[in-house]
Amino acid sequence: METRQRRPEELGLLQALGAGSSLESPRVVPTPPGPELSRETAWSIGIQVTLPFLFAGLGLSGAGILLHYFQHWPVFTEMKDLLTLVPPLVGLKGNLEMTLASRLSTAANTGQIDDPREQYRVVSSNLALVQVQAAVVGLLAAVAALLLGLASGQGLDVVEAQVLCASSVLTASLAACALGTLMVCIVVGARKLGVNPDNIATPIAASLGDLITLSLLAVVSSFFYRHRDSQYLTPLVCVGFAVLTPACVLIAKQNPPVVRILKFGWFPIVLAMLVSSLGGLILNKTLYRPQFRGMAVFAPIMCGVGGNLVAIQTSRISTYLHLWSTPGVLPLWMKKCWPNPCSTFCSSEISATSARVLLLLVVPGHLAFFSVVSLLESQSVPSDRTFVLLYLLAGLVQVMVLLHLADVAVRLAWRQALDPDDHCIPYLTGLGDLLGTGLLALCFLVHGLLWTGARLGGPLDPAPGPS
Repeated sequence: METRQRRPEELGLLQALGAGSSLESPRVVPTPPGPELSRETAWSIGIQVTLPFLFAGLGLSGAGILLHYFQHWPVFTEMKDLLTLVPPLVGLKGNLEMTLASRLSTAANTGQIDDPREQYRVVSSNLALVQVQAAVVGLLAAVAALLLGLASGQGLDVVEAQVLCASSVLTASLAACALGTLMVCIVVGARKLGVNPDNIATPIAASLGDLITLSLLAVVSSFFYRHRDSQYLTPLVCVGFAVLTPACVLIAKQNPPVVRILKFGWFPIVLAMLVSSLGGLILNKTLYRPQFRGMAVFAPIMCGVGGNLVAIQTSRISTYLHLWSTPGVLPLWMKKCWPNPCSTFCSSEISATSARVLLLLVVPGHLAFFSVVSLLESQSVPSDRTFVLLYLLAGLVQVMVLLHLADVAVRLAWRQALDPDDHCIPYLTGLGDLLGTGLLALCFLVHGLLWTGARLGGPLDPAPGPS
């Protein structure tokens, strides 16, 4: 225990890891991990994070353009609750795929997937777990969207409710299958190349997660909507997933840590889904109003960037704690459970270094993504300097809040002997969706008020692009 409580720089990494990589068997000698987290510099972190982050942003920009296009499809205009479903379904990449990527990254960095037989067991059980979670949470997301619609005064149509539930479950399951398989390939490949998967797996999940999920939701819901008069189609889909779920549970039970997630890991992802649904309600109520023109384009980018960066930070701190401490015991230099924002960003610890690097990516990243969107959708989004400044301020506030909460949440989870990979990322990405959508709506609202005042008092800025 004394060895684990010393600072990393006071010990050789391999000597510290000689005590073991498994939380259950602390005396088993593992294969040494590839990346030495305690020796990473701001430069090395930035080099590894920047390219996947930019790639992720291009995917998020594409998702925003797709949502702007899909919002005019009949299924979206006729079924208003489908818009409420967008953030929680898209947010499943934070609840499921990013959490999966973080778990696999921790397993890779601690040498647990170096043995082929153990690799197969870990991978198959985790993919089966994600399928179970996707089916259950997809159904709950549809129910939450319907209840929020009722609470806001919308009626309930039984046929549309069936279409919504079937679309949500099928979209969540197909997206989880595709993205989960991709995460496995990325983490295993990064391990073989000696790259820290914590730095690249979650951004790539973010880059393709929104595109894949939005496209699947639009196509699947349109199919069910066209065949809504078939009274057996949507119930058969739900029954089919209900039959497949027990088989996935049996596969997931091969791995004891996964069994614990099956038993006790539902609360974080369900609560995160509910928080994301509140963001969906904001999107539903603002999307078609004239003063919020362009909201559909920017919503996936704003939510995705915040969730992406906070998932990287959470995954890194979690791996760091798995390497240097034991569940329930924080290292001596992290004893403070409620760090203030200054220590989150200004201390000399490796987590503060990565927090500064991630925060520095916000403004140039958002400017790059904003430029791409403005180039492709110049007629659909405001592009004057006032809006750009408000947009960048909203992005900075969102990421600063999320990174500080990540520092606090991981410490609290570890003190309670909970795995931060499973219990923190869903909360933080769900909160990122709500914060991102809310701050973006506030951006449009303030911009509209300033523009109205500018028109009454004289032009202060170039006019935004035509509607």
